[in-house]
Amino acid sequence: MNDVSIDTGLATATPRQLAWQRFKRHRLALASGIFLLLIYTLAFVCEFIVPYKTDTRNVQAINAPPMSVRFFDMEGNFHLRPFVYGYDMKVNDDTWMREYTDNPDKLYPLRFFTRGESYRFWGFFEFDHHLFVAGQGGYVHLFGTDQLGRDLFSRVFYGARVSLSIGVVGVVMTLVLGVLFGGLAGYLGGLMDRAVQRMIEVLQSLPTLPLWMALSASLPVEWSSIRVYFGVTIILSLFGWTTLARQVRGRFLALREEEFVVAARLIGAGKLRVIFRHMLPSFASHIITTATLAVPGMILGETALSFLGIGLRPPVVSWGVLMQQAQNYQVIVMTPWLLLPGLFVVLTVMAFNLMGDGLRDAADPYSTGGQS
Repeated sequence: MNDVSIDTGLATATPRQLAWQRFKRHRLALASGIFLLLIYTLAFVCEFIVPYKTDTRNVQAINAPPMSVRFFDMEGNFHLRPFVYGYDMKVNDDTWMREYTDNPDKLYPLRFFTRGESYRFWGFFEFDHHLFVAGQGGYVHLFGTDQLGRDLFSRVFYGARVSLSIGVVGVVMTLVLGVLFGGLAGYLGGLMDRAVQRMIEVLQSLPTLPLWMALSASLPVEWSSIRVYFGVTIILSLFGWTTLARQVRGRFLALREEEFVVAARLIGAGKLRVIFRHMLPSFASHIITTATLAVPGMILGETALSFLGIGLRPPVVSWGVLMQQAQNYQVIVMTPWLLLPGLFVVLTVMAFNLMGDGLRDAADPYSTGGQS
């Protein structure tokens, strides 16, 4: 009896409901979607989440290792409020490197939802409340500090805002170009189709990374941070739309003689209305999947260009800019926590790829493919 009710429910479900049910069964994709939602939320409110601004320095902790949040002190006593130990620093006589040890006399309890450094939320509103800060006279560095004593935890989440948003903005531009040129080529055909095809062939024949590097290096040095940001985004988008355009063209060639498209033309609908109102919704799920799988490429492109010093530049903080500090082998050996921005890049790219796989399976809710 239960089986009959379940089958009846599936039979009456809309394609969107079937796709959602299929996506939920793809556990890795669902977990990846939750992770991405979390990381984007944290990046959006990063000023509140982190205890310090990107340029705040702690001269007592230069290249200091990550701190451990504790509930038990070194004597085994339990503390209801979590705390961190402050550092004791000495210079190694042989290597001349700073060496840090926990000082049990410097016990700094963590205070939550309280006042700290003032900041401007998204550059508009003045606030001074943070998710957590160290107790009076203390400091907290969950990911350690860099060579200038700046808190890496704060800089990673500020950098997440830039790196994640450049992926989304870049993909939006890619979608607009791909759908527009691919739709016009497939719907109009003839001269428009040939012109778009030749343009795509030229762009796809160019070596992408060297061209990205050349165009990024050509950005004027005197440009402001925001202009460089949009310049890099446009460069990444210019060469990402060609594959989508060909997919859209092929789909439109198959759809333009369908009855609902012919009917729309007969009642006087314009070309753009037929494309965006009637033809695109028929394979919107495929476009969403393609966009999801394109975001990692944008993030990796920005990271690579900034890592090489020809993308975003300080004082802009992105994951690629932060990874510039890890170019030196000695730095990696002595201060491995500076590689943490790279870990966030890897996790984010993997999450987008896994979620994209789930969306691709869910886009065809009637298929019988296996689930992860």
